[in-house]
Amino acid sequence: MRLWHERIIPKLPRQQLLGQHRECCALRGKGWGKPHSTVNYVFDYSPYKLFQYHWLIMEEMKHRGYKPDESWESPLYRGKSIEAYTFLPEVELETPIYPQHNEDYLKECLDNLAQKDIYL
Repeated sequence: MRLWHERIIPKLPRQQLLGQHRECCALRGKGWGKPHSTVNYVFDYSPYKLFQYHWLIMEEMKHRGYKPDESWESPLYRGKSIEAYTFLPEVELETPIYPQHNEDYLKECLDNLAQKDIYL
């Protein structure tokens, strides 16, 4: 799984949006620090950045009428099966949240979706 470029989040089809939510939940939980080639870069930053990205996903979900578990709205929450952070320093919101989400990455994401016959 990958983290989609944040500019295409509002355009993601239902399946990709909900999959992205599950991926964020997994990464924020027991998946934090576990290598996976397409998302390894997130581990170079504070987990707070992943929370910021996940927030964008959840806001889009709410915009479409979905109701993600409100527990995920806390940057300290890591899921039901792992202890929450006791402290996580806030990180200033940047755009893009991850510098890897540049124009080349946007094209890579669009090409990936096109391979699935999804054209944004």
